[in-house]
Amino acid sequence: MLREMATTHGRSPGGYLWAILEPVAALAIFSVGFSLLFNSPPLGNSFPLFYATGFLPFMLFNDVANKMATSINFSRPLLAYPAVTFLDALIARFLLNVLTHLMVAYIVFFGIITVFGARADLDLPRILETFATAAFLGIGIGTLNCYLMTSFPIWERSWQIATRPLFIISGIFFTYDSMPRFAQDALWYNPLLHIVGMSRDGFYGSYRSDYVSETYVLAIASSTLLLGLLLLWRHHRAFLEN
Repeated sequence: MLREMATTHGRSPGGYLWAILEPVAALAIFSVGFSLLFNSPPLGNSFPLFYATGFLPFMLFNDVANKMATSINFSRPLLAYPAVTFLDALIARFLLNVLTHLMVAYIVFFGIITVFGARADLDLPRILETFATAAFLGIGIGTLNCYLMTSFPIWERSWQIATRPLFIISGIFFTYDSMPRFAQDALWYNPLLHIVGMSRDGFYGSYRSDYVSETYVLAIASSTLLLGLLLLWRHHRAFLEN
């Protein structure tokens, strides 16, 4: 984890400060842009809070999945030591990125609610469940992609291209109920839409999240994690020899 911290944040000016400034700047741009187009956000009275409830869980999943997917390639020199296994590389990246995003989320939400006076009906267990589910989905997808990207280098570029629309279709800028019926039927299978719905449920007491299925998200996370671990366990020695 110390190596991850030093290589990820320690060599850039500002270090960990960028982990906070990036989401804050993104939320500020979203809020200003959409406030010029609409009189009020789809939920509540605060554009920054509405977008933060979708953007921060999405970024937690996305960052964890992407960082874990490159764990073996990133830590290949350390894996030459017998005491260091591929699980060490996965766990270190997972813990560092999850803790960083939890810190960022706390600071951002605290600032939006207390400093800017955004109204929120907080359900802390639901909020914690949201971020835990996003992290679990990230570790599942990331572990499976760790095998695929290490075995097939072209998969990394293909995955980035295929998942680029997720930022638009995961409910960050709109609510599930505001979509046409055909879009609801198609996008329901996007697990990130469920995670964003859980997040909104945790901040807005009046929000209806009947469409959310935690079981569906957990099933995807569990199956990808188990499959990824099995494939890595069977083939990790061959990766180190290449």
